[in-house]
Amino acid sequence: MTDYTARRTMMVDTQVRPSDVTKFPIIDAMLSVPREPFVPDRLREAAYIGENLDIGGDRVLLEPRTLAKMLDALDIQPNEVSLDIACGLGYSTALLAHLCDFVVAVEDDAGRAEEAQALLSEHGVDNAAVMHGTLSEGAAKSGPYDVIIIQGGVAEVPAALEDQLREGGRIACVFAEGTLGVVRIGYKIDGVVNWRFSFNAGAPVLPGFEKQDVFAL
Repeated sequence: MTDYTARRTMMVDTQVRPSDVTKFPIIDAMLSVPREPFVPDRLREAAYIGENLDIGGDRVLLEPRTLAKMLDALDIQPNEVSLDIACGLGYSTALLAHLCDFVVAVEDDAGRAEEAQALLSEHGVDNAAVMHGTLSEGAAKSGPYDVIIIQGGVAEVPAALEDQLREGGRIACVFAEGTLGVVRIGYKIDGVVNWRFSFNAGAPVLPGFEKQDVFAL
């Protein structure tokens, strides 16, 4: 029988801590939340490896290092509300639920959204709601949000999502640039999101987050 608890500890000790992720709430969440239930059954044995996991449909579960460093850079507070875009089967949502007051998650695959909500309930996560909808549109009715995190690559961030960020809020995503990519954190100041480089990482671009062509006469 696979000892997933030992694998989870090894993931934190070899992938997360060495990446300068030191905030106790993040370490605690990653030690507490099992990863293997939140991946397709065929990937359970690979749940703790240090790379993006292909969950189907050009979608990935971000590698532990990338997700942990994004959470670290966002500096999420216990009283805040988060928006989790492209939550997959809910692993990132479960982590966020450990760190903040409430999480709204958006998933564009209806079956996956339903399964994510069921898995979160099964694992005692009662401060999160998974909504089925278009990823690039977010969940405006439940906003604004203190924190937005996008679980996949982007070429650009739709204005609709930036609009859902509260003044003083933070947004994190992987910008697909060149052969790799960069994670940037955006800070909303005076109604404008200012982006700052955080670290290098890669992920496939999500549907709706491709570069929009601008035609000029």
